[in-house]
Amino acid sequence: MTFPKTLSLLLLIATGASAQTSLPRSSPEAEGVSSAAISRFLTAAGASKNEFHSFMFLRHGQVIAEGWWDPYKPYLRHSLYSVSKSFTSTAVGFAVSEGRLNVNDKVVSFFPKELPDTIGPYLAALTVKDMLSMLEGQDPDPTGAVTRTSGDWVKQFLALPIVHQPGTSYLYNTLGVYVLSAIVQKVTGQKVIDYLTPRLFEPLGIHGMDWEVSPQGIDVGGWGLRLKTEDMAKFGQLYLQKGKWNGRQLLPETWIDEAVTSRNDQGPAWAQRTPRDSSDWRQGYGYLFWRCRHNAFRADGADGQYIIVMPDQDAVIAITCETHDMQNEINLLWDYLLPGIHPDALPADAAAAGALKRQLSSLAVPLPPKVDNPSSVLAFSGKPITVASNPSHITGMSFGFGVDSCLIAFMTKADTFRLVFGKGRWINGETSLRGPSIATVKTTIPGHPPFRVAGSYSWLDGNTLELVLRYIESPHTQTFICHFNGEQVLLDFRNSF
Repeated sequence: MTFPKTLSLLLLIATGASAQTSLPRSSPEAEGVSSAAISRFLTAAGASKNEFHSFMFLRHGQVIAEGWWDPYKPYLRHSLYSVSKSFTSTAVGFAVSEGRLNVNDKVVSFFPKELPDTIGPYLAALTVKDMLSMLEGQDPDPTGAVTRTSGDWVKQFLALPIVHQPGTSYLYNTLGVYVLSAIVQKVTGQKVIDYLTPRLFEPLGIHGMDWEVSPQGIDVGGWGLRLKTEDMAKFGQLYLQKGKWNGRQLLPETWIDEAVTSRNDQGPAWAQRTPRDSSDWRQGYGYLFWRCRHNAFRADGADGQYIIVMPDQDAVIAITCETHDMQNEINLLWDYLLPGIHPDALPADAAAAGALKRQLSSLAVPLPPKVDNPSSVLAFSGKPITVASNPSHITGMSFGFGVDSCLIAFMTKADTFRLVFGKGRWINGETSLRGPSIATVKTTIPGHPPFRVAGSYSWLDGNTLELVLRYIESPHTQTFICHFNGEQVLLDFRNSF
């Protein structure tokens, strides 16, 4: 069954696999899940402070519900942030299984040319296993300071003080995951994405992925991977199946067990204020995987990107989202989806299934309201206008208004970027105008592909225009509030996060 791409959300249920995907499809009730429970989850998600972009729900290896909130689409990749870490962990697992390294190898042994003049006892003792477990012993986290430079990130990591005995003190350290990526590249001669391609991505039918690289040309490891939602679900299903795919053992079961077993239960300092039984950040940490309540585990990325594996329920849930409260987001799964999972198949429920399908077909992120162009638009349409206040790098703008769209040119000192915004609707496009991110780091995606965006506009009053620009392969959105004043525009500029 194939639904038109114009639908805001796809739900493929019970009639076989889509021609564009490889995971099998089934209905919720056939796999022991209540359609009504999924519907209640969607209602709660819509009423929450979380902005969902996609989700996919697998039970017994079957996709029973999947969705993309318009303008997000199934064929689009999505920035995964720290979900990337679990793929770097997997690359280490393949290297271990092939005898290329051991988790007890000393980190200094891989980088003889990058070592500081003096090697302290803690640095000498640091192992791959410590790095996989976020037990490097550094404090504070050096990631932001180092990754904003163009220097050798590995060399800078090794030069930093280690203040605790490795293996004893937890600190979330994304720079350490970059060093693991560098180790994989050292022992294999390939970047992580290339090393994983024949071992993981191709067997799972994952294509079109990309990964940001450092100034040294090394995949950044701890973030920067972009995949489609179904690709995320496939990865979770591989781990649920203990490394087996289509009858072939891709990754040893022993590695899977080792990777998702808690290595420490300290958790981040901010989570210590929350009781253990109500926090999914106090259940332990494995090899770049988090443990969850309900005996689940997850790959976890900033602002709400999740691959949640539930062995007790034989289920996988993949989500892309933007949220300021990731615990609230995951609570929705435990509160609404988990109670809807039953041991055995349920009787068909045509009414609930139909209601769910109708609900899914209407899902979309909020659009700016559709407001007719004011008469004052003639005063500035088609003219270059100076940006009087400059909270960003934009120095000038021009506006070309049509009946239901507007062509905006954003001028910077270096270039001009043209984008089309729809009136009360999204218009898709591409741009090289860099979008928002949780951190400003000097990394790139090889080939510098343009960013895919969707734009919409609305008038707040006769002289105030709101432009909403969604970067639809990331969690984030930019909003420009343009206050027209003669030949100048006062620009209020904000990012969604």
